[in-house]
Amino acid sequence: MSNTMMRPAVTLLIVMTVITGIAYPLIVTGVATVIFPGQAAGSLLVQDGKPVGSRLIGQPFSDPKYFWSRPSATSPQPYNGLSSGGSNLGPLNPALTDAVKARIAALRAADPTHHAPVPVDLVTASASGLDPDISLAAAYYQADRIARVRHLSPDRVRALIVEHARGRFLGVIGEPRVNVLELNLALDKLR
Repeated sequence: MSNTMMRPAVTLLIVMTVITGIAYPLIVTGVATVIFPGQAAGSLLVQDGKPVGSRLIGQPFSDPKYFWSRPSATSPQPYNGLSSGGSNLGPLNPALTDAVKARIAALRAADPTHHAPVPVDLVTASASGLDPDISLAAAYYQADRIARVRHLSPDRVRALIVEHARGRFLGVIGEPRVNVLELNLALDKLR
């Protein structure tokens, strides 16, 4: 390659690296910080002055006194933002069937008197594997267990679900839901 062709190629590489690798990310981050400061900072939930999690990324809960999150598809660490993605297991895949059966068994073991159908979002992961929310049906499904373990009125636990429920975006997009971490933090404040 001649020197006359090499110089413009290297110059273009350097200019595009500065524009797309430095300037653009700094501009987008700056605009996001001004327009959406909470989201740009990670949508952190703070309790007693310390961050305890994010509103946007789920956390695992397995103690019967807490609402359980939707299962995570990330591995080996659950809710790992670096390995976000679904399991890509089809509905007839034995590994998915076995995982769903194990999750149903865990829910039944935690609340053996509960015989209602298990909401699907308590036994299947979301497409990202990081979903911080569960459906209202999934929250209500767990309410009696939590009330019994915490020695609370089931009506008080259901009222807490209603207090933290979020409706559809713009009234039509998505399903009514509740953020599991926010709900569990509110449960701990009930004492």
